[in-house]
Amino acid sequence: MGLGRHALCLFVCTLFVLYSGLYAILPKSNWEALSMPQGVGSPGGEDERNGRGACRSTTSSEEGVWTEIRASEDLVWTDCYQGKDKRMQCARLLVPLNYSAPLSDSNQASIALLRVPSAYSSSHPSYLGPILFNPGGPGGSGVDLILSVGDLLHQIVGKEFDVVGFDPRGVARSLPRVDLFRDRVERAMWEAGEGIVDPERERGVFGRKLARAGVIGRLAERVERSGGGYLRSIQTDHTARDMLRITEKQGRDKLLYWGFSYGTILGATFAAMFPDKVGRLVIDGVADSENYFATLWSNNLIDTDKTMQWFFDSCYEAGPSNCPFYASSPEAISQRLTKLYDTLKMQPIPVVDPLSSSTGMVDYPFLRTAIFTVLYKPYAFFPALAKALADLEGGNASSIWSVMNSAQRRFRCSCGDDEEHAFESISDATPGIMCTDGKPISGTLEDTEAHYREMKNMSGWADVWANIRVMCSSWPDFPRTHFQGPFEGNTSHPLLVIGNTADPVTPLWAAKKMSKGYPGSVVLTQDSPGHCSIAGPSVCTINYVRDYFQKGTLPPEGTVCPVLSPPIPTSQTRLGDENQFYTSFGSLSESSNLPLCL
Repeated sequence: MGLGRHALCLFVCTLFVLYSGLYAILPKSNWEALSMPQGVGSPGGEDERNGRGACRSTTSSEEGVWTEIRASEDLVWTDCYQGKDKRMQCARLLVPLNYSAPLSDSNQASIALLRVPSAYSSSHPSYLGPILFNPGGPGGSGVDLILSVGDLLHQIVGKEFDVVGFDPRGVARSLPRVDLFRDRVERAMWEAGEGIVDPERERGVFGRKLARAGVIGRLAERVERSGGGYLRSIQTDHTARDMLRITEKQGRDKLLYWGFSYGTILGATFAAMFPDKVGRLVIDGVADSENYFATLWSNNLIDTDKTMQWFFDSCYEAGPSNCPFYASSPEAISQRLTKLYDTLKMQPIPVVDPLSSSTGMVDYPFLRTAIFTVLYKPYAFFPALAKALADLEGGNASSIWSVMNSAQRRFRCSCGDDEEHAFESISDATPGIMCTDGKPISGTLEDTEAHYREMKNMSGWADVWANIRVMCSSWPDFPRTHFQGPFEGNTSHPLLVIGNTADPVTPLWAAKKMSKGYPGSVVLTQDSPGHCSIAGPSVCTINYVRDYFQKGTLPPEGTVCPVLSPPIPTSQTRLGDENQFYTSFGSLSESSNLPLCL
């Protein structure tokens, strides 16, 4: 790669980070920077929900780990990521790329796995087996999840288990990896053209989105031709089969599993395909699998406005000393935010940051995207959001802008050889999985606008969500021979189904619907906002999850678990923060970084 090409990539990376930084996930460290003293550290995590980032960093130690792991038809665990208080092991398992044909050199995928091993050997009577985890997505990395919170998950389920994360086929360290672009320069130039838009104020938004989806579809066709046809095998059906293969290679005949978000679709698929292979199966933050496989994405926002209402209510209850965006009632706080939106629509706030030498503006779509992201983890982010909104109202965008600067520092735009970045997570697996899973959809402007109107009637957040379905409008029409339902089965052990009362993207309604297909399953309701149970601190929920894995017991029908505190603590709830569980659970909630779309 010549010097000019390097310079071009650096330029494009810089443009991208400046103008679309808040499409990135907002890690705990970014928001804590708004309210904590400088120098307070926090665990890292997946940088992005929607995968919009020209360059992601990969450490040399990360590269060294996975280049040394040899893929095998058997699970061979190797010590890796060794450090203080770390005891992790890595493996690569060879599985058939297409399960309709036997494993061979031309029909194989390599699945990357990471585990925190049990305190007991597999032959010890106290050993209870491996629990597989999926963080969501589609396209989320299970290896990243275990790197981030594996020890905390171990504390929840118990040291009798191995805690195992895996990168699903097509994702991150698993091979072949879905990668639609020829090189990093091509990817950076493409992603620099994406921006934050408001469909209510900008004409032609959906036409532009459809055109970009058309480009992605053509790139997928190019990869399918040149890559030996692997894209059609990157789907949930085969990943469920991979989980069974992983389980059997560890000497077990039944799956132990905890799946979040999209991971609930994977879990429901496994339970329907292999009902007699269920040992323990928790689906947490449950999506409507039928809606997903129909490529509708139309009922995710049923409870999103409830999640936003929790911000208004908890801000009011916390009072002006604990919530800088306080007003005389929850309704008044909502009106205060609406007024701020209206101001930003007409007058975005410029930012010139001398510390980072960066410039830009905070406008309405920017803020909408930031708030929607915060709804995933209210207990981690609501207090800092209140401060950021108050600052914005006063014309000071530095609090929000610091999020962009933190994200920018996490990118590495060296744009060197592709081998340098062989283990980065990139966004292509998201459409690669969900569009191959789902039914083909119309790519017409009329259909797209009608879908947006349907979403808008359900929730005020349709402007943020409607783009997801558009991604599949021009995806190649692969043969749909994989499993797409029905989602039902008389499982060998009943499922534990968990839903929050105000989950922004997987409503409690979906948990109750999916539970009906699996006799004996129980819906455990957690009375909290946020995405998945780990978004809120509940001793009750954690105890039921632990008992389910260790003893196989289920909570009584209709159980509703409380949480320890409101999302914005009051003066009284702050006094209880010395509670050890609250501290540990806070680390889990803030570090987990479950990815979008789900």
